[in-house]
Amino acid sequence: MQARLRKKLLTGLKILVSAVLIYFIFTKIDYQEFVTAIRKSKPFPFILGILLVLLSKGIAAVRLNAYFHTIGAKLTQTSNLKLYFQGMFYNLFLPGGIGGDAYKGYVVQKQFQSGTKKVVGVLFLDRLSGMVIICVYILLLLLFIEHPLIENLKPFIVLCIPLGVGAFWFINKYFFSYALRVFWKCLGYSALVQLFQVVCVFFLVKSFLVTENLLEYLVVFLVSSVVSIIPLTIGGFGSREITFLYGSEWLGLDSNISVGVSFLFFIITALISLFGIVYHIKKPNLVMEEH
Repeated sequence: MQARLRKKLLTGLKILVSAVLIYFIFTKIDYQEFVTAIRKSKPFPFILGILLVLLSKGIAAVRLNAYFHTIGAKLTQTSNLKLYFQGMFYNLFLPGGIGGDAYKGYVVQKQFQSGTKKVVGVLFLDRLSGMVIICVYILLLLLFIEHPLIENLKPFIVLCIPLGVGAFWFINKYFFSYALRVFWKCLGYSALVQLFQVVCVFFLVKSFLVTENLLEYLVVFLVSSVVSIIPLTIGGFGSREITFLYGSEWLGLDSNISVGVSFLFFIITALISLFGIVYHIKKPNLVMEEH
């Protein structure tokens, strides 16, 4: 009873935080200009964005399955893809229930008995692999941006890239050695996942007829991806937008367009996540690969 009440309170708090952040954002931007910018944006980049994010999620599912295979949970790609989309639906649309990662872990442990510690371990590595590549992309883009605060830091930025990847390899080798054999493969998958999402945002920015500071918009998006992981809002809604708002102010970008891009990306993510309702209604039958 107390656990259920705690979940409801936590969900209510997340909804409240998201609502407060969105309200705050609209007190900082011109609402009419924001709506006008959305209406003037071109529809084709939005449609292309859906396809790019869908492709990125498919690759992310393949990455997770590679990690699952290291602990003996040899799901077929089709079964894993269904489970992945079900988890996405839970993350965004059922915030008061079991989280998407927790649900995937529960199902895999129940069917394959791989060991709770190992299941949690590969789910952690899956997330961390994505985070490492996001940080690498941020650092790489910063090298091509001219900003007074960045210029003096560029030698340090160059050094941080191999150090970050090396630190991740060290964590993998000494704490999750059973998954080390897929380290570079999964890092490659992560690079593709984030690349497709960055390209999606690039086209969303272009849909607002922006011709300058494109790299700066991409950096703000990647930083917002890190911030949105913090479980304070519903599916990162509000935290991503507030990052776009202040990031645009710091880098001298159009705040209306920045927030508009953020809203469009959230809508794309929500539409794709909604597809997972199919597997919420009819639970997928997980099938093992045949040898």
